[in-house]
Amino acid sequence: MESRICINPSILNANFNDLENEIAKVSEVSDFLHLDIMDNIFVPNFTFDLKKAFEIISLSKLPVDSHLMISNPDEIAPLYAENGSASVTFHFEAATDVGKTVSNIRSSGSKVGLAIKPATQLNEIEKWIEKIDMLLIMTVEPGFGGQSFMQDQLEKVSQARTIIERFPKNKPNLQIDGGVSLETIGDAARAGANCFVAGSAVYKADNPAEMVSSLRKFAQANYRF
Repeated sequence: MESRICINPSILNANFNDLENEIAKVSEVSDFLHLDIMDNIFVPNFTFDLKKAFEIISLSKLPVDSHLMISNPDEIAPLYAENGSASVTFHFEAATDVGKTVSNIRSSGSKVGLAIKPATQLNEIEKWIEKIDMLLIMTVEPGFGGQSFMQDQLEKVSQARTIIERFPKNKPNLQIDGGVSLETIGDAARAGANCFVAGSAVYKADNPAEMVSSLRKFAQANYRF
């Protein structure tokens, strides 16, 4: 992934009974489809099993970033890479061997994202940042869509951008997920985020594609890195 503004709709708030059409609504204006995978163990919610997830990946007209909010990413993450996910993002808090999981995802053909929950501090994962393609900072507690944006995470975003800008090359994308809207995306972009997951804002809008374009415009106007 190159460092630029990315708007990645999450289908967590889409109509699960008509996903092909729901994805098509945003395919012309979005960068990735954000696929939330929850196992009701790592987070208190369940979305898709492997079979359904791989079906969504195969039908999506957008490249898919699979966000694994699951308890066993070391074992499962490479399967998403092998089954067509363009990017696989797993949680630092759930992994038993971060380095091995990063390597296994990449060797299976996908970009690698590392996600952290709001309570996780950057110093816990700083050594991995230069080895991944994307750092995902959660701006809500993972598990449910429609939550309010956690403003206190903006300092972490700013700190992460400072770290990333020190790298001479291979700068990973910096993504936020949770509560992204027209009211919050400008602050996040100013703090240094360049990729944004938007679920409720997109799929509760009268015109999801127009909302994606508006979010991109707001982010571009405020991103200075």
